Amino acid sequence: METAFRLMLWLSLLMCSTSPFALAIHHYKRWPVGGSTRFYDFKVQTMEVKKLCKSTSIVTINGIYPGPVLYAQEGDRVIVKVTNESPYNASIHWHGLRQRLSCWSDGPAYITQCPIQPGQTFTYEFTLYQQKGTLFYHAHISWLRATLHGAIVIYPKTGVPYPFPNPYEEHIIILGEWWSMNPIQLEQSTLASGGAAPSAEAFVINGHPGPLYNCSENDVYSIDAVSGKTYLLRLVNAALNTDHFFSIASHKLTVVEADGEYTKPFTVDHLMLGPGQTANVLVKADQSMDKYQIAMGPYVTAKNLTFQNITSIAHFRYTSADLSSMARPATLPFYNNSLVVNANMDALRSLEVTNLPLQIDENFFFTIGLNVGQCNRQNPNLTCQGPNGGIFAASMNNISFTRPNVSLLQAYYNSLHGIYTADFPGLPMKMYDFVNGAPNNSPNDTNAMFGTRVKVLEYGAKVQLILQDTGTVTTESHPMHLHGYSFYVVGYGFGNYDPNTAKFNLVDPPLMNTINVPVGGWAAIRFIADNPGVWFMHCHIEVHLSWGLSMVFIVKNGDGPLESLPHPPSDLPSC
Repeated sequence: METAFRLMLWLSLLMCSTSPFALAIHHYKRWPVGGSTRFYDFKVQTMEVKKLCKSTSIVTINGIYPGPVLYAQEGDRVIVKVTNESPYNASIHWHGLRQRLSCWSDGPAYITQCPIQPGQTFTYEFTLYQQKGTLFYHAHISWLRATLHGAIVIYPKTGVPYPFPNPYEEHIIILGEWWSMNPIQLEQSTLASGGAAPSAEAFVINGHPGPLYNCSENDVYSIDAVSGKTYLLRLVNAALNTDHFFSIASHKLTVVEADGEYTKPFTVDHLMLGPGQTANVLVKADQSMDKYQIAMGPYVTAKNLTFQNITSIAHFRYTSADLSSMARPATLPFYNNSLVVNANMDALRSLEVTNLPLQIDENFFFTIGLNVGQCNRQNPNLTCQGPNGGIFAASMNNISFTRPNVSLLQAYYNSLHGIYTADFPGLPMKMYDFVNGAPNNSPNDTNAMFGTRVKVLEYGAKVQLILQDTGTVTTESHPMHLHGYSFYVVGYGFGNYDPNTAKFNLVDPPLMNTINVPVGGWAAIRFIADNPGVWFMHCHIEVHLSWGLSMVFIVKNGDGPLESLPHPPSDLPSC
């Protein structure tokens, strides 16, 4: 048995699986043997898949959807050779990896690299310095991450236990969205329309829609459970445009990790994950011998938004249960139930707190939200489908980010002029009642300014950033992701941020890389700018990113030997 397990683990580490829907499910009885370097060979490929009675060409890694799991240990060096065999430009972001002194391998196209063009190869290299837990990788160009994504599992160092009892088994659960349309065409048609993105045709759990969708009665993911055993589920929300609730019928979820960081355990019936967020939960098989639904459904807070409301179902099936029996139904919160989301956030606390800045050098305030611009296109009935005949945009501090046609990191490193300006405002250019009094007479007074603006930080600066949701067009929850760093969420609340009444947690705040800013509210984050490079910050709802809800921090070099951005790799793609 042990020999078979070692062989299975070795094969998974070498990425030898060829099944198009193979997401490895393993019994982890012991840690994999630690090694200093892990090599992976990723090939970006297209493949034909039939779902919902339709055949669709999707982009994958190694012909697997979701993609192969990247396994490693804390402290490992990881080398991933990526060959683009698809007809599209590609790049891969290693979401949640802090890329310590390896900014060149962060992956967002036109931010840290030019895309990998068809037929080209680029090798990503990074060290998993002080990182463990569940993260994920995904394409970071156009909307290719709809299908090009996979889990990253980082074990503790050899001999270091989990801070909770060892589970009987571990399973990876990736939440996603499915369209029959090519995702590049989907983005292009959405932007060309000036309006909102079409809702997903289905939600999927590990690539499977489940029995409630057309032609999907047998397209169902399942976990076999042994009564009395405890299971660790590694949850990843890889969805493009939707926050998601998650639950298992009649079973509790004990959260022990969020965004790759251990938490003080807390138990819930339902968990909400925004796009880009991950969590580890313990589930004990303590119910009667039967089959139970695993459910995934939308959390939607924007007004007047059309969305898919059919739940994706998987099965948590006890080994002696009747295979033909109906699964016991799972319940999910109502689609806009913010009380559940707030309760999740209230309970989230770090297991340990290190390097939390108590004194602040830079104190920023960024508004986030949607905009509507005046129609300036031909065929307005087809191309100006935003509110009141306008064109959707999105912004931070009313600056809608314009992505350059060269890599910002290369422009910064080589001191190229005319690519960006270092004048991103640290405060809103106009102060008003952001939540309740925001201009919303679109498109007359809801315009944004466009530009490629960055905010430059001195090495070692202790940064506090308030992220404020706005009611321009509509208030809604925004999952904000910062590349290159994890940050402490020291506070959050509702309405307009008021420093005189805001309550902060400076004792055990959660350490995260993606924070869902509350609908009509704010979140306060802190981090130390000790990783030089060019770091993207953006909403992880893909259509909002395409509309410009993003900005860039440039962190300057320090004075020490390990405080400077290294030179670019020799195979860095060119534009």
